[in-house]
Amino acid sequence: MAMDIRTNYLGLELPHPVVASASPLTADLEGILRLADAGASAIVMASVFEEDIQAQELAEAALWETGENSQPEATGYFPAMHHASPLDGRLAVLRSAAERAGVPIIASLNGCTPAGWLRFAKDMEQAGAAAIELNFWHVPTNPDETGTQVEERCMQVLRDVKAQVKVPVSVKLSPFFSSPGNMVKRLSENGAGGIVLFNSFYEPGLRSLTESAEVDFVPSSAYELRLPLMWAALLSERCQADLAISGGVHSGMDVAKCLLAGADVAMVTSVLLQKGPNYISILLQELREWMSEQNLGSVKAFKGRMAARGTATQAEEFLRTQYRHILSAHITDIKQ
Repeated sequence: MAMDIRTNYLGLELPHPVVASASPLTADLEGILRLADAGASAIVMASVFEEDIQAQELAEAALWETGENSQPEATGYFPAMHHASPLDGRLAVLRSAAERAGVPIIASLNGCTPAGWLRFAKDMEQAGAAAIELNFWHVPTNPDETGTQVEERCMQVLRDVKAQVKVPVSVKLSPFFSSPGNMVKRLSENGAGGIVLFNSFYEPGLRSLTESAEVDFVPSSAYELRLPLMWAALLSERCQADLAISGGVHSGMDVAKCLLAGADVAMVTSVLLQKGPNYISILLQELREWMSEQNLGSVKAFKGRMAARGTATQAEEFLRTQYRHILSAHITDIKQ
């Protein structure tokens, strides 16, 4: 059976729903081209963190200024030189990737100031980004800051960026809002073309009571897929923005689950870090095999089949019932 596994995300027509998300694999041109050759339908570049760019710029400025006028008689002999920004290297990678990869390159931005979000977003658009992903990662450390203030900051960043660029803008969201559903709805209403569910939250640990923070990386597990699947199923019929699921996609069946819940694409990171870019072909093979077993000829034939329908109250009742059943089964397993 001929299968049509095409999908659309952020106005981009993609040959299939497996997107390589931001990771060390997408930090340089070589890695991006490897992923493109392996069959990724689109690639999200490794995030540009505003603090990193600021720190590099300050360090380089200090080096240039040190001893600048230590030889006064030499002043004026040479014309003023333009010093490249550390951001220029990242933009050069983006520009080359956009020209050579043959697939859409989505730039990922993680800012910390209003000016930073706008400056970098505009630069990324000019460098050839097919879309821009705003990676919202913020821990409200000020106990006087309200949830409303946190949410409004995100909305304002989105509105400001949308006013500056013409390419589609998506938002990679944390699950730790008091009402993620309302947050997604408002982001969509404020111009987000897509929502990525969810941003991984890497918590620093402690090596001991007296030493520094423990920094490590734990790849996602398939179990983590359940949270974004639930929210995608709850929101896909109630949200105008496209949905991407990120975190826990490790198999072709996981990709199918994302589509069944109503997501438009499945973003993969950990499984590619563990097994290499060529694993994309395995994911697609498994997806096609599952579709063949189910006698499904296209993604459109089953996308959103498991999305929540009915009223919000009915959806809440369903989730509470499942929660109780899971707990009951867990208690039974322990007793046995």
